[in-house]
Amino acid sequence: MWEDIIKSFIGIALELTVLFVGISFLISLLQGIIPYEKMEQMMAKTHPLVSALAALAFAFVTPFCSCSTIPVVVNLLNKKVRFGIVMIFLFASPVLDPTILTLMTAILGWKVTLIYTLITSVLSVLIGFLLEKLHFEKQVKKVIMTGYNPQEKKLDIKAALNETLTLMKSVSPYLIIGAGIGAVIHGAVPTEWITTYLGGDNWWLVPVAAILGIPLYIRLSTMIPISQIMIAKGMALGPVMALMISSAGASLPEITLLNSIFKKKLVSAFIVSVFCMSTISGFLFYIL
Repeated sequence: MWEDIIKSFIGIALELTVLFVGISFLISLLQGIIPYEKMEQMMAKTHPLVSALAALAFAFVTPFCSCSTIPVVVNLLNKKVRFGIVMIFLFASPVLDPTILTLMTAILGWKVTLIYTLITSVLSVLIGFLLEKLHFEKQVKKVIMTGYNPQEKKLDIKAALNETLTLMKSVSPYLIIGAGIGAVIHGAVPTEWITTYLGGDNWWLVPVAAILGIPLYIRLSTMIPISQIMIAKGMALGPVMALMISSAGASLPEITLLNSIFKKKLVSAFIVSVFCMSTISGFLFYIL
């Protein structure tokens, strides 16, 4: 059993590392020519639907975890970008990481990734505009942020390499943890147990997984290898995706940071929204 676990761990860790480094370098290189200022202007001044698409695109090209989106959110609010559009970015940014989507494609397949991207994008837009319709913009505290000044860059291979190495240093522990947990599940947890208790049409697993994911600070880079093994052993796709989305979309550190810029009602609405987003996504994966 231990030999099987070690072999599985090495295989998963190497595969994820190679994929992550290659994809991260490409994304970092492309970010040097992305016109962030123009995208921010588009979010602020165009038709709501165009602004929503711009927010999704902005979320896609800013590969941040849930916590690192907060300074960008404050910056957008200070620039008087429409509240609903800012909320769309807040919900979409952690779950539409281009590096993670590519990893997801390589490990879970392009169909799962496409459905995941469409569902999370549509729900981010709907929830963002719903919160605006319910006038939650009144629940934003007045926060002045200094030090946020993204610079326009050129295509720079050296800078892209440095960014990739920096990102790899911060993400590699999560990749290793995910590979380790996945290897243990692969080698030590009986397939029959997962099929019996976590598989099939147990609908209640979806909201339970969504609830469990919110207080956890799990990067999608950790969850993907774990989900691959769980699905291979018979766990239903719905609860797996619900757990991935809720753990990526919210976390205790992020909620703590949100308390500094949002009032309690909006923080509560954010938590409920992430739960609804992950639960609906999980059920849609059952259907689709």
